[in-house]
Amino acid sequence: MFEDMMGTKAVSERQQFDVNALAAYLRAHIPNFPDGAMVIEQFNGGQSNPTFKLCAGGQHYVLRTKPGPAAKLLPSAHAIEREYRVMNALHQAGFPVARQYTLCSDESVIGRAFFVMEFIEGRVLWDQSLPGMTPAERRAIYNELNRVIAQLHSIDYDAIGLADYGKPGNYFKRQIERWTRQYQASSTEPIEAMDQLIAWLPLHIPPGDAGMKDTTIVHGDFRLDNMIFHPTEPRILAVLDWELSTLGHPLADFSYHCMSWHIAPGLFRGIAGLDLEALGIPSQAQYIAAYCARTGATIRPEDFNFYLAYNLFRMAGIMQGIMKRYVDGTASSAQALQNGKAARPMAELGWQYAMASA
Repeated sequence: MFEDMMGTKAVSERQQFDVNALAAYLRAHIPNFPDGAMVIEQFNGGQSNPTFKLCAGGQHYVLRTKPGPAAKLLPSAHAIEREYRVMNALHQAGFPVARQYTLCSDESVIGRAFFVMEFIEGRVLWDQSLPGMTPAERRAIYNELNRVIAQLHSIDYDAIGLADYGKPGNYFKRQIERWTRQYQASSTEPIEAMDQLIAWLPLHIPPGDAGMKDTTIVHGDFRLDNMIFHPTEPRILAVLDWELSTLGHPLADFSYHCMSWHIAPGLFRGIAGLDLEALGIPSQAQYIAAYCARTGATIRPEDFNFYLAYNLFRMAGIMQGIMKRYVDGTASSAQALQNGKAARPMAELGWQYAMASA
C-alpha cells in the first residue's frame, strides 16, 4: 500500500518551474555546484512541501520548495525557511539531519521559496510493522527511533542559536489555538468531533510534567517515514521534514510519535491491533519507559489520554489542510485525497480519547 509513496517520478505539471533559472542560482550560491545539464525528479512521498531530487555532474542534491507563491498559502504554513534554519543548527550540533547548502526566499527565481540540501542515500521505511524484518531487527529500529527523539529533546536549543525559534511555555494552549485557526481556514465540510475537541481541549490541559524541561526543540512530525536509515544498519542518518518544528513541550512531540500504537494500520500507518510481541515491536508502555529512562521525564498515565486527544486533533487539522490543498489544486501527491479523508476519523478517535480522560 506504500509503493506509490516511494521513489521519484517526473515533475508533475502543477509543480513545473524554470530549471535553467534554478541551475543558474545554484551555481552562484553553492560552491563547486556542477556545470552542465541538471536532471530533476520529484519525490513521490511529499504532501506539504514538494521535494525534488537534483542530479548534476554525477552529484545529487535535494530541493525542497513551497507548493506555490506565498500569497496563495495559509499564513505560517509551509515554513521552509524555518526548516532550513533548524536543520542547519542541528547539523552543526551533531544531530542526524542533512547538511544545508542554500536558502532562497526570493520568489522571483522560480516562483516560490526553496532550499537545497544534501542527498543522503539510505532507507525510508513506510510501514510501521516493518514487514520482512526479524523481531530483533524491528526491535533495533524502534530502539533507534526512541534514542533519536530523546536526543532531540535533550539538546540545549539556546546553546545552538535557537533561543528565538519559538516561545517558551503555554505550548499546548498556543498550539490548540493555532490548529483551530488552521483547521477553520481549511475546512471543506463540517466535522462535529473537531468542533467538540476545539471546545474541550483548552479546558483540560494537564499541569507541567516533572523530571524534564517543559520547553525543548520539538520536531512536530516525528514518525518512522520521516527518517532516513542507514542502508543496512538500524541507524538513523537523517531526520526529515522539519516544517512543523518549533520550541515546545517535549511530551507533545513524544506522544504524537506514540500515536502509532493507537491507529489501525489501514487508517494512517499505525500498528494498533497487531501482535507486537511476536513482531518484536515494543509495547507503548515499554517504549514510554525507554524514553523516560533516556530523558528523565515522568509521564503521568492520567495525562496521556489528553496528549493523544490533542495530537489526533492536530493530526486531523494537518489532514484537513491536505484536503484543502487537494480541493484547491495545489496538493503535491497522489495520496492527497486519501490522506485528506483521514481528517474525520482522526478527529473522531481524538474525541474518544478526550472522553476517556474525563
